[in-house]
Amino acid sequence: MLKVAITGPESTGKSTISEKLATHYGTVWVPEYARSYVGTLDKPYTLQDIEAIARGQLALEERMAQQADTILFADTDLLVLKIWSEHAFGCCPVWILEKLTQQSYNLCLLMGVDLPWEPDPQREHPHLRQFFYDWYKRELEQLKVPFVEISGLDEERFALARRHVDNLLRQHRLL
Repeated sequence: MLKVAITGPESTGKSTISEKLATHYGTVWVPEYARSYVGTLDKPYTLQDIEAIARGQLALEERMAQQADTILFADTDLLVLKIWSEHAFGCCPVWILEKLTQQSYNLCLLMGVDLPWEPDPQREHPHLRQFFYDWYKRELEQLKVPFVEISGLDEERFALARRHVDNLLRQHRLL
């Protein structure tokens, strides 16, 4: 089974593209565990919450992988949690860093910041989108992770993502 992570700054369409790709390819996608976790907190999140979110994300991905056939789309990855943790708290738990180097995605789609900002109670940094995008790109390059940049609006963005996923499927002789 192939795995594709959708990563990048907040409000870049990660959830939308994950769901659309899963539907298009007839498979499942892994939602962002942080949404439900933070949505139930009645206090500001802590570093321990980010650790719990990371563990929950990994467990959810493992469960969803059992339902996938040829390909699985993950609407976030540990890189999101690393950057979130480092920005919010100045550090990242070591075990997240270790697991990050062990992630086994065949492709990461780095979502561009060219979509309009969508306000959401869980989003925090509308003015830092390019800053975070650049950070994600540097991290992906340092990790030597296979990634492509996805930009454009609506159907253009979806078509670009599909083209890269189709290429991945062809490389593995699954399309």
